[in-house]
Amino acid sequence: MQKILVWLSGWVDSAVSALLLIEQGYEVACGYMINYLDEENESCPTRIDLEEARRVAEYLELPFYTFDYREEYEKRIVDYIYTEYEKGRTPNPDVFCNNLVKFDLFLEEALSLWFDGIATGHYARTVEWKLLKWIDPIKDQSYFLSRLSSFQLAHALFPIGNIEKTQVREIAEKAWLPNAKRKDSQGLCFIGKVSMKEFLERRFPKKPWNILDTTGKVIGIHEWAISYTIGQRRGIAIGGWPALVVIAKDTKNNTITVGTEEELSLFSSECTISDWVWDILEEWKIYNAKIRYRQADQICTIKKWDSFLRISFENPQRAIASGQICVIYEGDRVVVSGVIV
Repeated sequence: MQKILVWLSGWVDSAVSALLLIEQGYEVACGYMINYLDEENESCPTRIDLEEARRVAEYLELPFYTFDYREEYEKRIVDYIYTEYEKGRTPNPDVFCNNLVKFDLFLEEALSLWFDGIATGHYARTVEWKLLKWIDPIKDQSYFLSRLSSFQLAHALFPIGNIEKTQVREIAEKAWLPNAKRKDSQGLCFIGKVSMKEFLERRFPKKPWNILDTTGKVIGIHEWAISYTIGQRRGIAIGGWPALVVIAKDTKNNTITVGTEEELSLFSSECTISDWVWDILEEWKIYNAKIRYRQADQICTIKKWDSFLRISFENPQRAIASGQICVIYEGDRVVVSGVIV
């Protein structure tokens, strides 16, 4: 019998994962990671999620552990977010939270406690230490898990990887799990129900400056260039102009350039990625790629270039943002994951 530590998030997916593992004969315990905590706010999402997780563990009569990773999370994720935005890039902290916190700190903690591995409520599948898409592309979370190593995958279970979301709810309700009807989470990973703009303003004060059109003419004023993302529409309302989007930003000079959706500079047939993981690939072979979560698969080829990979798309891609993650698939299997430069 394998001993598995289930990461309980406080939401229904991980609760059902724990339940299924019990039914499959595993020796199960539950753990919760405290990565962020507002000491002065009784309604802090971490407090609420922790109590929900504790209720599930008690209901299932399972051991329950809490792990305080606030210091490491601040160094590995929060500082990374601020640093990337300050450099003018748009990071994806949820991806790095998985491989640097959940499947690193939490996994190592589990192994030190003599568990054989961990389980989470992610919607993804594994086969022989390889990561696969979930059965439903709408909720598939392989994009967020794409940077996991073979070691991490070898010690990870995704019990709901072959179950539809509606079935997960049905299982939870049939078992009378305490959080069976709790709505899915929203907000930044472990930071709470705040927008990225609000989150950035905690570190960077507003610094209004110029909005430019594609000719360099000043047509408006923004609040702070770092808080904008390539392709963003929200917050770009300028009287007398059609719908505008951000097509470039310059954090050094604190300007953003806007244009219409048809602006050629908003679309690109290539992107380059660095810091890539996995190496199961063939140059010029046809693959599929995603440059953002929930994007439909995009046909592409790959070419190695020094320490980078150059991704060439069959169709031009809208608003490729540096700092985001590009994930390459062969069928359902994750082949490569890298940071767009």
